[in-house]
Amino acid sequence: MTLPGRYLSLIKFEHTIFALPFALISLLVASEGRPSPSVLGWVLVAMVGARSAAMAFNRLVDRKIDGANPRTADRHLPAGEISVTGATVFVILSAALLVVAAWRLNPLCLVLSPVALAVVLGYSYMKRFSPLAHVVLGLGLGIAPVGAWLAVTGTFAGFPLWLAAAVLFWVAGFDTIYGCQDADFDRQVGLHSLASRFGVERALTISRIFHVLAIACMAAAFRRTDVLGMPALGAVVMMAGLLAWEQSIVAGGDLRRIDKAFFEINSWVGMVLLAGVLIDIYLI
Repeated sequence: MTLPGRYLSLIKFEHTIFALPFALISLLVASEGRPSPSVLGWVLVAMVGARSAAMAFNRLVDRKIDGANPRTADRHLPAGEISVTGATVFVILSAALLVVAAWRLNPLCLVLSPVALAVVLGYSYMKRFSPLAHVVLGLGLGIAPVGAWLAVTGTFAGFPLWLAAAVLFWVAGFDTIYGCQDADFDRQVGLHSLASRFGVERALTISRIFHVLAIACMAAAFRRTDVLGMPALGAVVMMAGLLAWEQSIVAGGDLRRIDKAFFEINSWVGMVLLAGVLIDIYLI
C-alpha cells in the first residue's frame, strides 16, 4: 500500500459517509437549496479536516491499547506501518485544515473551531473515564450539521440542534453495538464502555433506546422547517426500518454479523435521509 493509501486507511476515509450527509442536509435546508459554491466547498474541507484529525488522534493515543487487543493489533501504528511522528504531523495538519476552513467561512465558525476540535479529539480519552464515551462520539459527529448551518446563516436555530441530537443518539447507538465485541478486553484493562459496565445484553437494550431517540429527534428536526415535507419524513420512516434491521442482526447478543450491522447498514442511513431531502427541495 502506498503511503497516502496508508493514511487514508488509518482514518477510514470511506467512513466520512457517516457524518457528511447530515452536514449537507443542514446546509441545504439553511440555504433553501441554493448553497454558495464557496460555502459548500469550505464546509467539505472543514468536515474532512475535523474527521481526519479526530480519527488519526484516536489511533495515536490508543496505539498501545490497540497493540494489546488481538482484534486491533494489526492497525497501522501498533503494526509499525505509520510512525508516531507521522501520525502526529497528520493530526496537526488536519486540525489546521479545519481552522482555515472555519476562518474562510465566517467569524463565528472560526471562534467555535477550537471547541469543535476539543470535542472530537477529547473523545479519544473518554473511554478511560466513562462508559458514556459512545455519547461523546455521537456529539463529535453531531457537530457537523450545526457547523454547516452556522456556515450558511451565522446564527443558531432549532433545526440543526434537533438534527445534531438525532446524529448523537444514532451514533451512540451503533457505537454501543460496536463496543460489545471488546467488552471482555475493556473490562480486563480497565476501559469503560456500556458493554463492559453493564454486559452485552443490557448494552444492546441501551443501544435500542438510543436509536428510538434518534428517530424521534430526526422527525422533530424535519418537522421544524417549512423547506421539507413528506419525502423527507418518508426517509425518516426508512431510517427507522434500517435501524430496526441493524438491531435485529445483533439481537440476543449475536455479534457474528456485527460488521454488516455497523458498516453496511449505517452507511445507508445518512444517504437515505439526504435523498429524501434532495427530492423534497429539488423535485417537489
